[in-house]
Amino acid sequence: MRLAIFDLDNTLLAGDSDHAWGEFLVQRGLVDPVFYKAQNDRFYADYCEGKLDIIAYSEFVFSFLALHDAETLRRLHDDFMATVIRPMMLPKAQALVDSHRRQGDALLIITATNRFITEPIGIAFGIDQLLATEPEQVDGRYTGKVKGVPCYKEGKISRYQDWLQQQGRVFSETWFYSDSRNDLPLLEVVNKPVAVNPDEVLHAHAVRQGWPVLDLRT
Repeated sequence: MRLAIFDLDNTLLAGDSDHAWGEFLVQRGLVDPVFYKAQNDRFYADYCEGKLDIIAYSEFVFSFLALHDAETLRRLHDDFMATVIRPMMLPKAQALVDSHRRQGDALLIITATNRFITEPIGIAFGIDQLLATEPEQVDGRYTGKVKGVPCYKEGKISRYQDWLQQQGRVFSETWFYSDSRNDLPLLEVVNKPVAVNPDEVLHAHAVRQGWPVLDLRT
């Protein structure tokens, strides 16, 4: 059995769903526009530079979730999917996913972005196995806190290893497709790492290591 793992943001999507969610909230007038945009942009810049405080950022994002009930959040996410995410979904990315599916490979998304944002996106790509940063819930309401290990940098390895144990099976080949320097730890673990429209740090590393470099955007 073989496994194809996909990062989500800027890999299967032509953009970052986490940052885009913040922009969506600003555009809909649901948060303080000046403060929220400044914080959202600052955190995203930190992520791109590989120095994000994942707990601080997650709690910033989750603070909005904690203010609203499940039905309100579902309606907002439906709007977000239709207006923001669907246009970001890359046809070449879907074709890549479908190619692995036709070959009988297991499919998994591993993303630092939280489950609230990413689970419907994974389903839209036809991938129901997802490892993401988990927002804590109590009695069906978000608390604003992170549950367990954030799915970021080395945390992706920890979450992936736990998932493998739960699966109870061994994969003969494992692909991981990612755009980001933040995913170098997990890219070094799998036996078929692939850089997808990579940032400059990942691109340089991929060239040195002889890894494939894919362009899913043109």
